[in-house]
Amino acid sequence: MRELEVGRIDHWYGHLGVAGIHLLAPLKVGDHIRIVGRTTSIDTVVESMEIEHQPVMAAGPDAHVGVRVPERVRMHDRVYLVPQA
Repeated sequence: MRELEVGRIDHWYGHLGVAGIHLLAPLKVGDHIRIVGRTTSIDTVVESMEIEHQPVMAAGPDAHVGVRVPERVRMHDRVYLVPQA
């Protein structure tokens, strides 16, 4: 099964370690994601997600969410949903 692009990085909150993601498809807590860019390659699980500083369990297309990530990401990096076997 192929990875589905679910969003793009539109902000990096370095002091918090949080990626701002503009979603193109639904995303939920527990999803395994891969963030890929010219100098970025991160695999992580969405452990928490926020919209406007409020925790949410899921969000749909066109939402802007904050997700904590283990490393720095960059503007326009692509976010993919990694299918689970």
